[in-house]
Amino acid sequence: MSSKNPVRRAPRFVAEVDEGGLGAVDAVRVSDRKSNLWLDAWRDLRSRWMFWISAVIILFIVFVAIFPGVFTSVPPNDNCILSVQTQAQAEEFGVPVGTRISNHGPLPGHPLGFTKQGCDVFSRIVHGTGTSLSVGIIVTVLVAIMGIVLGAFAGYFGGWLDSFLMRIGDIFFAIPYILAAVVIMSMFLHDRNIWIISLAIGFFAWPSTARILRSEVLRVKQLDFVTASEAIGLSKFRTMFTHVMPNSIAPVIIISTVGLAGAITAEATLSFLGVGLPNNIFMSWGNDISAAQTSLRTAPQTLIYPSIALSLTVLAFIMLGETVRDALDPKARATR
Repeated sequence: MSSKNPVRRAPRFVAEVDEGGLGAVDAVRVSDRKSNLWLDAWRDLRSRWMFWISAVIILFIVFVAIFPGVFTSVPPNDNCILSVQTQAQAEEFGVPVGTRISNHGPLPGHPLGFTKQGCDVFSRIVHGTGTSLSVGIIVTVLVAIMGIVLGAFAGYFGGWLDSFLMRIGDIFFAIPYILAAVVIMSMFLHDRNIWIISLAIGFFAWPSTARILRSEVLRVKQLDFVTASEAIGLSKFRTMFTHVMPNSIAPVIIISTVGLAGAITAEATLSFLGVGLPNNIFMSWGNDISAAQTSLRTAPQTLIYPSIALSLTVLAFIMLGETVRDALDPKARATR
């Protein structure tokens, strides 16, 4: 009976993958653009106006520090006079003989006026840029080296070495580095220079960098590629330097950028307190701000302009550090 009346079934049609839309769902996006942490960070930085503003300011500051003669030909200390006493000086400054130059306002060739000692404010600011930037770079490099080495060994090898290094870090962390630098600089009354003040600041400022890198190394060394590198026979030192360190260094770059601004501020603070660089040898914004305290009412430019230079430099490095931090944080990029 079933053979005489067969059941008719509707014909079935199977669509092609491309026609059904499954191809678009299952397709794998292939892009020729390379992608890694640093390239993604650079692409993010290029689109941020804060990065370009801070970068331009920092490049300008570096140019002023390297080539101060481009901006001023007036010696910062050798041409200081309290008043115009000769006709040659009168012609140079464009004022009558007998004019008091101390704390005087702007004159031709001297756009920012003069200090209490009769020195050109603009020249001292320009030549002080190199001093502040040199101290900041030396301190940052010293802190980064000490923090990276100690933090990497403590985090990767762990055990008693981790406990020993971190307890040393706790001791240094408990000592305010500004106070320690004041004590050290007080011991060098006649031999103060850029290297001495940089070592005094940097030797006590490394614990925070070491702690940050240690925590990052502890995270990275648990990842699969580190386990795989040890499984194929790579030594612990080679694994740490070739696999763990490159993937842990990003936080150090961020804190070093901001730390450079802190080092410049620390140098200015020590010079302001009178235990920094000698005023008659090195130009320092901190020395100029300290010397201008007594002339604030009569000659405010002697205090305002060095303060602006210091604040602008510190602000530029802090802005750069903030943008670099956001660019190197994938979670921060995903939320924007």
